[in-house]
Amino acid sequence: MSGQVEGMNPRLKSIIGGSTGNLVEWYDWYAYAAFSLYFAPHFFPAEDQTAQLLSAAAVFAVGFVMRPIGAWIMGVYADRRGRKAGLTLSVTLMCAGSLLIAITPGYETIGVLAPGLLVLARLMQGLSVGGEYGASATYLSEMAGRDRRGFYSSFQYVTLIAGQLTALMVLLVLQVTMDESTLDSWGWRIPFAIGGVLAIVVFRIRRGLAETESFKNSSGPKSGFWTLVTHHPRETATVMLLTAGGTLAFYAYSVYMQKFLVNTSGFDREVASRINAATLFFFMCLQPVAGGLSDRIGRKPLMIAFGIAGCLFTYPIFVALESVRSPFVATGLVMAALVIVTGYTSINAVVKAELFPANIRALGVALPYALANTLFGGTAEYVALKFKDLGWERGFYWYVTGMIGVSLIIYLRMRDTRVTSRINED
Repeated sequence: MSGQVEGMNPRLKSIIGGSTGNLVEWYDWYAYAAFSLYFAPHFFPAEDQTAQLLSAAAVFAVGFVMRPIGAWIMGVYADRRGRKAGLTLSVTLMCAGSLLIAITPGYETIGVLAPGLLVLARLMQGLSVGGEYGASATYLSEMAGRDRRGFYSSFQYVTLIAGQLTALMVLLVLQVTMDESTLDSWGWRIPFAIGGVLAIVVFRIRRGLAETESFKNSSGPKSGFWTLVTHHPRETATVMLLTAGGTLAFYAYSVYMQKFLVNTSGFDREVASRINAATLFFFMCLQPVAGGLSDRIGRKPLMIAFGIAGCLFTYPIFVALESVRSPFVATGLVMAALVIVTGYTSINAVVKAELFPANIRALGVALPYALANTLFGGTAEYVALKFKDLGWERGFYWYVTGMIGVSLIIYLRMRDTRVTSRINED
């Protein structure tokens, strides 16, 4: 195996190495969402399940507050010190956050310190993921050749989804191998311990990655917030607005869907987890197909297709899921939603990277994306549950539809970055 790796094409080797690290980072991030049904009672004492989930979702959203800060700090770091350096720093923070969740005692043992330490861990992970997205999206886009840039950069979301899927797989394995009382009691800590150990492995992998030619050839003003907003205000606003609807739809269709199937559709936790896992695997396989398609027809047609279909079908899909009783029908409906959002997820990384010059690319990709994620992606679960708590659950469906519509306007007005790409190296 080592001989095969040594003989591998250097570009492909770097893409695989960067993608593997990205997978572990996102596994750590999504393990929180996958296991919140189990650990919420330990950190947030309350009799009502929706209230506990609201508290857990609020902490999930708090992690997103740190993402713009992480994007800012590590975006500048990756632009000035290198993409590899940024990727290595981000995984270190993720490791520390995961291990902290794994060892923190519950509310009954240490009182309010328990949710306090949980918040601290999520802040560290938010800082990590804030820098991870920009560094990995930039690294993969710069490492890919001009004719395959959409295809290879789609692996940024392949590994993001694979991380989420791996968290669900760990959940399914634990559900099969442990009785429910054990999983509720302490078994939920296992995935966070696994994530911490895997992050240490990734640290070693990332230290051996090659640096991109784009970074080596970069020139111009030093990366920084002021440079970004004064030299590239249009591109910065474009990234924020094209992200808003896409990231909200992604979190609504994938991360929140597991809770929706339990809390609204009425499926038990095990069935909901299996539906989520099956649909995410299907979704993951779609990414390189759509990314490769964008190399042929352009990025813009895919984003417009997502915008139109998302506006037309988000509300009907969620309404149908409210009363569905068949796991197979539910799986089909969720798959349909994920096919729609693939028009955004498969190419969003390369679109953003192609908008900026190399000297400020990591920051330009990371910061406006992180701001949009904080406002719309990170709050998706909380907003959905709040609508439900107020007795108007369908308000969330309209909210998702409206934000996709906002992004659709941007897709229609922007130029196709496949044609106007600012990544000069092939």
